[in-house]
Amino acid sequence: QVQLVESGGGLVQAGGSLRLSCAASGRTFNNYIMGWFRQAPGKEREFVAAVTRSGSMTRYPDSVKGRFTISRDNAKNTAYLQMNSLRPEDTAVYYCAASRSIVLSVRRYEYDYWGQGTQVTVSS
Repeated sequence: QVQLVESGGGLVQAGGSLRLSCAASGRTFNNYIMGWFRQAPGKEREFVAAVTRSGSMTRYPDSVKGRFTISRDNAKNTAYLQMNSLRPEDTAVYYCAASRSIVLSVRRYEYDYWGQGTQVTVSS
């Protein structure tokens, strides 16, 4: 079992930046691929970023590529999502998730553990 707790959300103006953190406890953090997803009101939860166990490889959808950066610090059992050049359409609840998969999956069902989410609101 892995427990995940997100923090760092808030209200920011368009063009601004936020850094989300995901603190993990329980089983060995570096046994898991880490991912970030987001869900806006009335929309499906969508993939935002993923990072391999070592942190050496990442994956993003085109909607955030070049603006968002996922990273992890295995010594601190923490994953991060640095979000720059934020847009109003980035407004959503952001969730971190842990996966036992061997690939950087974009599919929700391939992630085994989820945090409670943190709200990000970008004003225009």
